Amino acid sequence: MEFVKSMGYFILAGLFEIGGGYLIWLWLREGKSISYAIAGAIILTLYGIIPTLQPANFGRVYAAYGGVFIALSILWGWGIDKVVPDKFDIIGGVISLVGVLVIMYWPR
Repeated sequence: MEFVKSMGYFILAGLFEIGGGYLIWLWLREGKSISYAIAGAIILTLYGIIPTLQPANFGRVYAAYGGVFIALSILWGWGIDKVVPDKFDIIGGVISLVGVLVIMYWPR
């Protein structure tokens, strides 16, 4: 159960970081209104809180989160921007998730 909860926190943090960053991207790069930037900043602040719910230390959580972020970014690009990942994106994403499992969940 702890694994599922921990992965849920990683996924939630990733969605908040990517979603908040995307809103700011839309404001700066696509000319959307300032309300996009404000919403993005609020979401990014919440992103900063979510990893504190993880059971491990800061360095381990953020190292492992990097792998989750890579995989979620590939999925975001595919789902939102309609950029289909190629085989190297998929291979890299899988490698990053294996790293998450080793860093965060391998028995010590």
